[in-house]
Amino acid sequence: MKSFLDLTYIQHFQTLPTNLYAIVNPQGLQQPRLVACCEKTAQLIGLDVNTLNEPESVSILSGNGILSNWQPVAMKYTGHQFGHYNPDLGDGRGLLLAQVQHQDTIWDLHLKGAGPTPYSRQGDGRAVLRSSIREFLASHAMTSLGIPSTRALAVIDSQTPVYRETQERGATVLRVSESHIRFGHFEYCSFTGQIPLLKTLCDHVIKQHYPHLTDRENPYADFFAITLNKTAKLMAQWQSTGFAHGVMNTDNMSILAETFDYGPFAFLDDYDPNFICNHSDHQGRYAFNQQPNIANWNLSVLAQALLPLVDKSHLIDQLDQYPNIFEQHYLTLMRKKLGLLQNNKSAKAIIEQTMTLLANNKLDFTFFFRQLGNLYQPDVKTQLRNMCLDIAEFDNWYGQYQQALLEDGQADDTASNEQRARCMNQVNPKYILRNYLAQNAITAAEQGDFTLVNILYNVLAHPFDEQPEHEEYAQLPPQWGKELSISCSS
Repeated sequence: MKSFLDLTYIQHFQTLPTNLYAIVNPQGLQQPRLVACCEKTAQLIGLDVNTLNEPESVSILSGNGILSNWQPVAMKYTGHQFGHYNPDLGDGRGLLLAQVQHQDTIWDLHLKGAGPTPYSRQGDGRAVLRSSIREFLASHAMTSLGIPSTRALAVIDSQTPVYRETQERGATVLRVSESHIRFGHFEYCSFTGQIPLLKTLCDHVIKQHYPHLTDRENPYADFFAITLNKTAKLMAQWQSTGFAHGVMNTDNMSILAETFDYGPFAFLDDYDPNFICNHSDHQGRYAFNQQPNIANWNLSVLAQALLPLVDKSHLIDQLDQYPNIFEQHYLTLMRKKLGLLQNNKSAKAIIEQTMTLLANNKLDFTFFFRQLGNLYQPDVKTQLRNMCLDIAEFDNWYGQYQQALLEDGQADDTASNEQRARCMNQVNPKYILRNYLAQNAITAAEQGDFTLVNILYNVLAHPFDEQPEHEEYAQLPPQWGKELSISCSS
């Protein structure tokens, strides 16, 4: 039974120049207790999840203890926040505790809420229980949906007071990823004129994650191309799932194109392409429909940072390809959601018409697509039709959708309809982490009841399954649940 003591550790990031980090020990929480943990994340690093409730593990997870062969560090980076360059960024409330080597993969152990660092900017370096629960559940939900994400191993509650708008309880979440390096790391090296450091950082990332590029003629150009392609695909996954991140600053962009740094995120309820999930985003810079373009903008900033190593014309050529790469990924995912097999003009047209129908009639994004697989059933068609504000628009859309299926070569018989429904239900989730569900779990947890956190964890592990015993968590949200205001405050 492997505990933290039994894992194989390697100080890989700490071999880089000290310009990129500061050595900092965590500051522990008072009276810590385990809220929830993730077995799949534990398996990634070779850890027995049953050991996480032991006193030694709780001590590590709460920042009260570190192993003798660890050297925790706070990473230094910069970044563009809401479009403006900020040179004073870094890990302000998180520490890279150590790195674990398991089955030829190196995993970061990153503790969020571990106390102040040199980059805290007068902050307390703490995280609160509500944001820690949200990150734990969201990263688990995204991973279960097949969307690249950092993983959360465990959440710890405590009696440490933390002051935000009100007094809250301090918490920690241990985050696991193959890398916590961000676009902002490259900005820091380049924009401060540390070009040898920039090259060293690029070589480090390539060696660890893309060793096949090492002997290429221009490995840095190829590295950027991979990052661009993976980021475009991630954006397509976000858009096709109805996920809004909320704070797409360049320091929140993973170099591995994982969903990173969960803050005021939300899964869409009523479909609104202009939806803003961050109440601090007054201009709508990070609105749902802006995410693909913002990713492109962030990639252009990364390209600028790489200019000392890569020819400008190559970077521009790659950036010019981004819109087409994103669109191809997006259309492929949306065709599957609509049960279409072929990539043709009618497929693209019905995708656009479907999204217009959802927007005009304020239809629930997840519920609509989940029901769509059973649209051949008269009662399901009637239900969706009656949910529309404009019945005529639905009828027109329905006719166009049936025509698209016909042009796709799909027969209108029971066997074909049922087969299509099975395929669609494998890509259209029934269960997502709606804001109101997360809030209900947080409210209970703040009273010391972690039951709902763990129920949601188990439900979200199988988002495409029917789970009739958990049907209540697939229901449409109450009106108050659609109006929750989520802040960046952690």
